[in-house]
Amino acid sequence: MISTSAARWMAGRDLHYGWVVAATTFLTMLATAGAMGSAGVMIQPLHQEFGWDIADISSAMAVRLVLFGLLGPFAAAFMNHFGIRQVVATALALIMGGIVVSLFMTEVWQLVLLWGVVIGVGTGMTALVLGATVATRWFSKRRGLVIGLMTASNATGQLVFLPLLAAMTEAYGWRSALTLTVAVIAAAMVLVLLLMRDHPADVGLPAYGETAVSKPPKQDHKLLATLASPLVTLYSVAGNPVFWVLFGTFFVCGLSTNGLIQTHWISICGDFGMAAVTAASTLAVIGIFDFFGTIFAGWLSDRFDNRYLLFWFYGLRGLSLIYLSLSGFSFVELSVFAIFYGLDWVATVPPTVKLAAEKFGREKAGLVFGWVFAGHQIGAATAAFGAGFFKSDFNTYMPALQIAGVMCMIAAISVLLLKKPGSATIVPQAA
Repeated sequence: MISTSAARWMAGRDLHYGWVVAATTFLTMLATAGAMGSAGVMIQPLHQEFGWDIADISSAMAVRLVLFGLLGPFAAAFMNHFGIRQVVATALALIMGGIVVSLFMTEVWQLVLLWGVVIGVGTGMTALVLGATVATRWFSKRRGLVIGLMTASNATGQLVFLPLLAAMTEAYGWRSALTLTVAVIAAAMVLVLLLMRDHPADVGLPAYGETAVSKPPKQDHKLLATLASPLVTLYSVAGNPVFWVLFGTFFVCGLSTNGLIQTHWISICGDFGMAAVTAASTLAVIGIFDFFGTIFAGWLSDRFDNRYLLFWFYGLRGLSLIYLSLSGFSFVELSVFAIFYGLDWVATVPPTVKLAAEKFGREKAGLVFGWVFAGHQIGAATAAFGAGFFKSDFNTYMPALQIAGVMCMIAAISVLLLKKPGSATIVPQAA
């Protein structure tokens, strides 16, 4: 097998195969991020071609974001049951199929079914939970850094793809842009099938930073038990206020990032006379700063109190959104916003994953973070629909920006309610 041979070759050079798995995951999440980001360039073209109301289009995107989040805990369970490689390959096939069929849609309900349900399920299986699962299984040391890299690929990819997709949409139509997305996802599937493996033990290695090879935990092979395990985990942590603080703050994270800015940015800038390609390019600048900011956040999360990191991340993001809502969208004002907001786009993810692992234990970290991530996407869906509502009924996005900014300030304060890491008792996990 390619992976086993590569692992032996790398071991002879003091390199760990976990970095190959991490790189494959990075590129996979980057590719699926293109599918997520492409939704942002479709709103106006679909409105113009079919005459669909922006609020109706936004509702389909909201369904996608909800499923993107709600599938998180079940994705972790499926990865435990079927293996990362098989789950990710199936998810990529779903995304490609949904996009290809959507090239021929003519009704709003078809948009909801394909982009809301099919693509929502597919992207939900390859979301941040995938990165968290890979980092937890393959890395004992440098885990925060790896999570930062994974998060950066997911979030930055959604932004950096936009200028190219917007340019193709403007020149050749939205269908051509989606065809490019399908090609990128197909390339990612090839990498997954060739290089992805489920556990370090599959290639005879310990996790990075450990010395002993650990056998994968035994799994109940009953599908019903697999489907029930996320619900059992949710029941076991629901009584712990730590879980709800993480869930609530991540709700705000989604509310203030991909649900609002990623989904509606081109339309927001269009209200100020900015062309779609220019607006998408500005979003790409945010993505570039996000890439470095998120990796740096992962580095910080390995070294500092993650509660205080979240306090500063949410607080600064809230201030940047309020600043944007009061600005005139000039070049200088957008540049200032792009830098501060970009550095903080999803810098909250590495500290949140670390806190979840510290509070609830390594074995259940993926499932617990899956539910926390569900909160993120419920917040994103709320913003996707809510911003569309403000635009349709009041012809402005500014209230949505201001509400998101205020919610970030509340999240910054609430995270300080968490006890110092190590001082809280881990909640017993149900079998």
